[in-house]
Amino acid sequence: MLDNAIGLFWIIIGFGGLIFVHELGHFLAAKWAGIRAEGFAIGMGPVLLAWRKGIGVRFGSTLGEYERITRERIRRDGPDDLRKREQDQSLRPEDLYRVGDEAGLGETEYSLRWLPIGGFVKMLGQEDANPSNVSSDPRSYNRCPIGKRMVVVSAGVIMNVLLAAVLFVWAFLVGVRLEAPVIGDIASALPAGTTVADNAQALGISEPGLQPGDRVVSIDGDPATTFADIQIASAMSRRDQSLVLAVSRPGLDTPLQFTLTPQFEPTTGLRSIGVAPGRSTTLLDKDSEGIIANELKRTGLAAAGIGLGDRLLTVNGQEVSTYEQLARLAAASDGQPLTTRWTKPGHTGEAGGDIVEARLGVLPGMQLLQYPELSEDGVRDFERGLIGLSPLVRIREVPADSHNRGVLRPGDVVLRLGDMYGPREMQFRHEIQRRKNETLELEVLRNGQRTVVEARVNRKGMLGVLPESADDLPLIAQPLERIAVMQAGASGASGATAVSTPIAPLRLMPLTTIVSIDDRPVGDWRSLWIALRELTQAAHERGEGTALTLTVAHPTPGEPREDLEFSLTADEVRDLHELTWHCEAPSVIFDAIYTVRSADGDPLKALLMGVQETHKLIMMTYLTIDRLLRRTVPVEQLRGPVGIFHIGVNIADRGFIYVLFFLGMISVNLAVINFLPLPIVDGGLFLFLVYEKLKGRPPSVRFQEAVTIVGLVLIATMFIVVTYNDVMRLFT
Repeated sequence: MLDNAIGLFWIIIGFGGLIFVHELGHFLAAKWAGIRAEGFAIGMGPVLLAWRKGIGVRFGSTLGEYERITRERIRRDGPDDLRKREQDQSLRPEDLYRVGDEAGLGETEYSLRWLPIGGFVKMLGQEDANPSNVSSDPRSYNRCPIGKRMVVVSAGVIMNVLLAAVLFVWAFLVGVRLEAPVIGDIASALPAGTTVADNAQALGISEPGLQPGDRVVSIDGDPATTFADIQIASAMSRRDQSLVLAVSRPGLDTPLQFTLTPQFEPTTGLRSIGVAPGRSTTLLDKDSEGIIANELKRTGLAAAGIGLGDRLLTVNGQEVSTYEQLARLAAASDGQPLTTRWTKPGHTGEAGGDIVEARLGVLPGMQLLQYPELSEDGVRDFERGLIGLSPLVRIREVPADSHNRGVLRPGDVVLRLGDMYGPREMQFRHEIQRRKNETLELEVLRNGQRTVVEARVNRKGMLGVLPESADDLPLIAQPLERIAVMQAGASGASGATAVSTPIAPLRLMPLTTIVSIDDRPVGDWRSLWIALRELTQAAHERGEGTALTLTVAHPTPGEPREDLEFSLTADEVRDLHELTWHCEAPSVIFDAIYTVRSADGDPLKALLMGVQETHKLIMMTYLTIDRLLRRTVPVEQLRGPVGIFHIGVNIADRGFIYVLFFLGMISVNLAVINFLPLPIVDGGLFLFLVYEKLKGRPPSVRFQEAVTIVGLVLIATMFIVVTYNDVMRLFT
């Protein structure tokens, strides 16, 4: 809690600094242009604290005291005409300014305001919300030459761009640790898992898709320096636009070239090719939701003394530095547990006494059974299973902040979801998303007993639980009778053909129990996996198909048993034997593989990197706006002040340099947003000046007032929308 408070404090200070620099640009330019600056404010709303030369610091505004002092001076020492106008209450602001200047009072009130959401410089004769409020004073904004006014209007944006470049230079001089463009987990049904490399045949590659451990070298010819480059390129792609990735793969001298078309991914709300960052062998050192602790407990590592931040050194005596190496050793384990050696944070693992040994289990890798039809989002969903069968859904975890905590419990196996018996995992997810803001009846298997509960689905279509497969029960979910199979050399949704699964003729019911296969007892999905592979080994060696007998207990009164024969083709047998063992510890509990973006202490190189990063982010911000208009990036992805502060607090936990880099990104965004051709913001005001330069007169006051109202409505609407989304992210 204290760390979060400190992080929030520094982010507020940093964000205020960005606004200060922006407004300082306007202020200094106004001074240079000879325009009278009446106010310099950080924040909006009522004045909290103010300072003015000759008056000093005050709680609240100094305007009242400024007017009192100038009026008293006029009544006491002013010329007759001023005293008369003061008595008649007909003094002009210019009169007060002249007297105030003579009295040594500062022309500018510097103020800090209650709402930390912006700032402004108030110039004489210029008021965004009231275009008719001009002045005849020679130092007024409207009397200043157009060229100088253009400099004043654009100075804030220029200062933000320069500040971003400085922050990036500072960060690159020290070095910024960012996720490397190394591939980790891959969604097998998305383009990264199904697309065949363009030069695969020439390089002797037969399997489709990227592989864990691949490093993306370039995207559409531009160097890929971080994993974020892959995510941004995918998210910012247009519909039906393909990305060309050059990929370095261990063991190949020539980079692979993939042409991938990103697809909309419902869980992130963005377009994606379906990859996660590569993982190291160091456990994450933060676990706010308790997910890592649960995984360490489930795998038995916690009981052996393994904790957050520990680093895996060796597996079965072999040194490992990436999760991919761990996965390969698990695949070659033949189902035997792995002997692992770990070291604590801050230790090298070489000195005695800091080594912890633990046994780590392995799990059978299931087939990815792809649905023959595409989902509404154009994505081909899939289930984990074998020969068309998939396990039931189990509730793995109910987080402490879940709205269904106490209703659902860890270990509950879902037997029925509404009217749907034995839902598969993807059916489970889709049905919940379909039942937003509803109460849903579930029948679960809890401690061996059937229990009916009523759970609430929130506005986002979520139960607030973490599901998993009930692999330890020989019960089946609704069988898949048809699946999609990729054709050789094909990629994408159009490259799949629907085929019947081996168990389709059996017409099995959901919640059926698998008793045995060819008289080999089956007690869980692991034993089913082993039995299928061992019973088909001879056929696999011959390259032939085979027939097997499945003994099942039907989910009907008395649970009658029945022997059912089914056949596997040679291809289906081969698919079974291409499955491998997987490490029981998931990759998500390990930290990412990082790369350090650094200028190696060279100021000129840091300057070049800073300018390049600033330019890239400017282009990316404009590209984001374009994708919002094209509706390939949903508005839900935008962040307002609440969201920015929330992200900033999390980044602050990573260190000061990350805060600098983050503030540099925000500074660029402030510059771009402020210079959009919209009323109220600097870009709209600059456009008015261009019109005035071309036409010889400013736009009519009536027109300016109309577009100002439109601009205010647009900005207020966007502020409300993004703030609402930010708050909902925090509480759902």
